[in-house]
Amino acid sequence: MTRLFEKTYLKPGAAPGHGAHATEHPHAADATVSAWHYHREQLVELDPQRTLREGVQTVDGGFVWLHLQGAPSPRQLHDLGEAFDLHPLALEDVRHQGQRPKVDFFDAQMVAILRQPRHHNGNIELDQLNLFVVGTHLVISVHSGAADPFGPVRERMRNANRNFNRLGAAYLAYALMDSVIDQAFPVLEHISERLETLEETVLDQPDRHTLNEIHILRRELLVLRRQLWPTRDVIARLMRDDLEPFTPELFPYLRDAYDHTIQIMDLLESYREMAATLIEAYMSAINQRSNDVMRVLTIIATIFIPLTFIVGIYGMNFEHPDSPWSMPELYTYYGYPILLGIMLAVVAVMLYLFRRRGWL
Repeated sequence: MTRLFEKTYLKPGAAPGHGAHATEHPHAADATVSAWHYHREQLVELDPQRTLREGVQTVDGGFVWLHLQGAPSPRQLHDLGEAFDLHPLALEDVRHQGQRPKVDFFDAQMVAILRQPRHHNGNIELDQLNLFVVGTHLVISVHSGAADPFGPVRERMRNANRNFNRLGAAYLAYALMDSVIDQAFPVLEHISERLETLEETVLDQPDRHTLNEIHILRRELLVLRRQLWPTRDVIARLMRDDLEPFTPELFPYLRDAYDHTIQIMDLLESYREMAATLIEAYMSAINQRSNDVMRVLTIIATIFIPLTFIVGIYGMNFEHPDSPWSMPELYTYYGYPILLGIMLAVVAVMLYLFRRRGWL
């Protein structure tokens, strides 16, 4: 089940930025590191470990992209901070997952955090992207997921997309953020299919499992809304603050990403309303089923009322040879089949009346 609280945090009272320099676990796994230099529509791979330890000494045009896939170890975070002079608070956000999407500025560095939803074993999980834009020549991305989602971005760079050459590191930062934002659409498409399936189930054969699935879906929508809603503010601030390297030339692309965030939030709100409506439809279906059961039971009980009355009358067996109030029917030759016929006739008449009134 999707967790409502997934944030990792420091011990209360710890110094800000202390988490970036936490002691490394002896068996801590390193994140996968890759580095590229892009210049004149050419993407050249660099030595990732050397770039991580020593930083970027000189950039002969273009920009450098350093990417860490997975959760970085404390040693890697230390090397990253030392090599590129990253702020300890920004590194602390990398180490402690579950951050709210935001954008911060530290001197000449822009730091953005976004959340990427994905499906895993039937649940929705949220990966975190920490994005550093240092000046106009360096982009550092740290993605917490196990799979690298930025293969299409590198493919566009290899295919000599001129926007990377014209707008530089800022366009790469936009492309990475846009890629993470768009990852929400397949998740929302899957949720739409689940809603349609649940709607059919609620109308046809509702049960406790259906109600449980609806509650799980509402929980997932709540988590997605809480984590994806601030992404809109991140993109809006980048367009509002005319800061390097996010120049007005990049604003049309940022507006496109902003439109995507609006579409995502509209879909989320629509799905939340549909999920709430499914709860109401489920309760109505259950009440209708109960009413149908009670109607059948009431009809059965109503049919047996006159039959019980007849059986009660002739079950008293009052007989006295000298009394005029004895029951002469007790000695009727065909009394028993006649009485059964009368009872069947009563049942038939009552069923006919019930059906004519639309009760059956």
